Amino acid sequence: MTPAFGSQNRRNYNAQCGHLSLRMCKLARAHSMPWRLLTGYQLCRLCLFRKPQPALKINSSSACVTYGTDSQSNKENKKTVERLRACSVDLRKIRRLKGWVLLEKETYVEEIANILKELGANKTVIASILERCPEAIVCSPAAVNTKRKLWQMVCKNQAEVIQLIEQFPESFFTVKDQENQKLNVQFFQELGLKNVVISRFLTTASSIFHNPVENNKQMIGALQESYLNLGGSEANAKVWLLKLLSQNPFIVLNSPTAVGEILKFLQGQGFTDSEVLQLLSKLKGFLFQLQPGSIQNSISFTKTAFECTEHDLRQLVMKCPALLYYPAPVLEERIQALLKEGISIAQVRESPMVLELTPQIIQYRIRKLNSLGYRIKDGHLASLNGTKKEFEANFSKMQAKQGRPLFNPVASLKVEE
Repeated sequence: MTPAFGSQNRRNYNAQCGHLSLRMCKLARAHSMPWRLLTGYQLCRLCLFRKPQPALKINSSSACVTYGTDSQSNKENKKTVERLRACSVDLRKIRRLKGWVLLEKETYVEEIANILKELGANKTVIASILERCPEAIVCSPAAVNTKRKLWQMVCKNQAEVIQLIEQFPESFFTVKDQENQKLNVQFFQELGLKNVVISRFLTTASSIFHNPVENNKQMIGALQESYLNLGGSEANAKVWLLKLLSQNPFIVLNSPTAVGEILKFLQGQGFTDSEVLQLLSKLKGFLFQLQPGSIQNSISFTKTAFECTEHDLRQLVMKCPALLYYPAPVLEERIQALLKEGISIAQVRESPMVLELTPQIIQYRIRKLNSLGYRIKDGHLASLNGTKKEFEANFSKMQAKQGRPLFNPVASLKVEE
């Protein structure tokens, strides 16, 4: 008989099997199993009587699928799996990232692999592309061939095409708006952008090619007109525009209305046409992504934080255009971080470019300068400014200068005879 569960027995049971719940013991009793005689192995086997957890449901629209049980693999397209294996593709990566493609009834594994092979890709490269961008196998071969011709319009040869596909497979296998993409490529070529720049746009700023070509043309026209209205010369208009596009291709996604609103707002703040043009160039067109309200908040905060006049404020902004771009909370956080390091408001006002750096970068650079005995709070903040490359170059110069001897050890000594 199964012994009763008295208080003493329960304490003994919990001491011996603390890792199991009381529910397990009741389950043992239900199966007429003496609980005193159960070993750890038998107790663990009781888990078999528990209701199994259901497998995860698969949503074909999800970008990432996790398989709970092997039963899901039974729903996979066997031909797709076999063809991917023949291409030496690691199916585990696909199941982890985008397993829904293996459930698709119609796929084009061999056809896509052949297109990549025709471009010069070897088996290893093909496998890598399909592992990182498995949705490629659900693209129709006709659409992929059209995309290949589009990329060949701006690439020197097939080797360059396959190199770009290997680096940016998602951009290549986004095959919607093919005709519109082609029209945009032709428009940018006619505008004077070099093919190497356009190919960079295709991989890192592909959304501008999905924008209707007429919208892009209107935005380019608005930028040219604004440049001339602000005093820019006709001779430099094209060079200025192409440089602006190269720095920030996403500028074409804005509207001509937004351009007019921002320029009008800045002029209303007292900035001259020449200064507005400088701000537009220095901020690389990101100015148009802002709203007049957010710029006003940043200006108001800066004026209060530095206790400056309208004229002084404009001078600060011309030195550091990012004062318009960063929201007031970001500027406040950065000023507070500088004050904690012992830097004064007067120093920041003298070198406002330091506000382009995050608090973490500031702390890192101050520590490095301190290691040379340079106390930033007693000097000029210019040594903190610049890109990472520029700062490291300046730091190396300071380090080398500090290590120089006070006299030339090989020079002859002048001794009186």
